[in-house]
Amino acid sequence: MDIKKVEEIARGAGKILLQQLETGFSIEKKGTVDLITNADRLSDEYIVRELKEHFPDTAILSEEQGLTSSAGKGHLWVVDPLDGTTNFAHGYPYFSVSIALICDGEPYLGVVHNPVSGELFSAVKGEGAYRNGTRIKVSRTESIQDSLLVTGFAYDVATRPDDNMGPFARVTKASQGVLRLGSAALDLCNVACGRLDGFWERGLNAWDITAGALMVLEAGGKVSLMDGQKFDPFAREIAATNGLIHAELLKLIADN
Repeated sequence: MDIKKVEEIARGAGKILLQQLETGFSIEKKGTVDLITNADRLSDEYIVRELKEHFPDTAILSEEQGLTSSAGKGHLWVVDPLDGTTNFAHGYPYFSVSIALICDGEPYLGVVHNPVSGELFSAVKGEGAYRNGTRIKVSRTESIQDSLLVTGFAYDVATRPDDNMGPFARVTKASQGVLRLGSAALDLCNVACGRLDGFWERGLNAWDITAGALMVLEAGGKVSLMDGQKFDPFAREIAATNGLIHAELLKLIADN
């Protein structure tokens, strides 16, 4: 797979998002607080069209269109055309484009682009993780007490029993802080490049986390489910750290 082409596609989608941010966009609700804008749709259509053209034998699962191609099911693109839609809708400059390739159930290639900062994170399994072409590594922080972490809350946080409030409170009290920034893909990239030491969240989809998870792994970190089991892109949850604080974080976020 040509990662340079995927990077080019991600940058193209980022330009669409910035253009929409400048010219104006429409907002709809998929749920009580789950938003979608025409920027999501335009970016999604562009990415899917480009992937079909350049990788015609690979299946594509995108957030806004679902499974648009079933060719080569052992290889699946997962696409989030705008990760951080709520931030985008409010004009808050923390959102991203995330494109990942899953091969036989494992993250194989990932690209995450922040069009506001211009940062582009990319990784191929076994080849390291990079930010704008420079290799990145996770932090060396050895304890939760010395850590800055990040988490998120599912759109149905008001009604779900595992609402993450308990883990959020426990980790906040045990650490130097827990941020809530609103783009899981970028949160994972910030763990991968050492700005943050760990991330966890439930209620996520494969397109939210697969590229970022690969970034953390290729930067030397650790990724699992929240109970420590092997990471599964479709399990709808993730815990990702620099590796050194992983066991300690899992204990704090166990149960709700």
